Amino acid sequence: MRHARRSLQRIARLAAVGGLICGGLMMTSAVASEPSAPADGGGGTALPPELGASLVSRLGTSRTAGSWIGSDGRPVVAVTDAEAAAEVGRAGARAKVVRHSMRRLRSATDALSGAPRVPGTAWAVDYSSNRIVVHADSTVSAADWSRMSGLAEEIGSFVHMQRTRGSFSTRLNGADPIFARNGRCSAGFNVTDGRRNFVLTAGHCGQRGTTWFQDATGTRQFGTTTVGNFPGSDFSLVEYGNGDVSGARSVVSVGGDQEVRITGAADAVVGQRAFRSGSTTGVRSGRVTALNATVNYREGTVTGLIETTVCAEPGDSGGPLFADGLALGVTSGGNGDCTIGGITYFQPATTAMAALGVRLTADTTAVGSGNSPVPPPSAAGDVAPGSSAFPTSVGFIGLRTLTPGLLVIAVSFLGLVATGSIRSAHRRNSYRRRYSQSWS
Repeated sequence: MRHARRSLQRIARLAAVGGLICGGLMMTSAVASEPSAPADGGGGTALPPELGASLVSRLGTSRTAGSWIGSDGRPVVAVTDAEAAAEVGRAGARAKVVRHSMRRLRSATDALSGAPRVPGTAWAVDYSSNRIVVHADSTVSAADWSRMSGLAEEIGSFVHMQRTRGSFSTRLNGADPIFARNGRCSAGFNVTDGRRNFVLTAGHCGQRGTTWFQDATGTRQFGTTTVGNFPGSDFSLVEYGNGDVSGARSVVSVGGDQEVRITGAADAVVGQRAFRSGSTTGVRSGRVTALNATVNYREGTVTGLIETTVCAEPGDSGGPLFADGLALGVTSGGNGDCTIGGITYFQPATTAMAALGVRLTADTTAVGSGNSPVPPPSAAGDVAPGSSAFPTSVGFIGLRTLTPGLLVIAVSFLGLVATGSIRSAHRRNSYRRRYSQSWS
């Protein structure tokens, strides 16, 4: 009987030790399977997206034609000769040899800008296809379409004409809603000039002197537009009134009383995934498809915009575009909606802040539980910021991924402790029996 008991204890100890080893392996596997930053071709350290832009700057516009982030996360640079391709490869990026240089492409966009203006059209350089794509919405007449097509043919076969649904319009009607007498917009980013605090938003939302409220009834005034630029560019500053210091926090509202901290500003990169938050459609995501885009709104032409696949609707104007905790831009306009999709353009945040002489405000307050709010999606195309699709400025390993391994380790450890306790108890009892027998 004693021999059988010892065998069972030995088996229990082996099982507990095996469980600890198994749990450790499960956690190691979970950590290894967590999504990480894309690595270079050799599986080494992830390459910064700025690498492509720096190579373009070094090689010049006559030997390159833009850069973007490939589907594998690796920077790609369009080059016009083999020598430039070799230099790109040595730097760790991938080269794509193309026919037309950026100098040639910019010359073509200058020709488009110099032609008579046609409202409802927009164009940008598509780096990956090495061509210029001209969009014409449903408001462009057949005569204007024919004239634009003729101009495109004169410039060269690399200018591609494309009809789009809906119409290009400013999205007047961070996301938090701000109200004026003529409509509604969304707050962009909180900025400061060192003395006063402002909201950076779209210029078309309201001209200088426009009074803004926090409610649609116009009873809670919070600021006034002090400077703006539209058309040409599309940005403005709304100064907080009455000594309001709420602009001291550099965060973006993403719904459900949740926020994401904004730690800095950066230029967008073609191919990167970005998020937009607006008071009408909430948080949406998409890809940056082009830079330095030109849009001919009915109100006038705006240049230097970021083109994206992120949808937007009236009321989202001025709302923030961001990625990885960095401010990229504020919503200008576009076409389509968040049901059928569309193209949305953004005023680059870096350009606007440089022109206005402001910077993002310092965030001195902790934002909830980290930077990972988790409001559930409420409509098709919504992105829950706490989901795996919503990267924040702080990376972490998901607790749900590690939970199975942790449970196995915990149960095995308790089992090992229990068998040790049982073994010690048996030893104590055996000693007591021998001790009592020796004195009997």
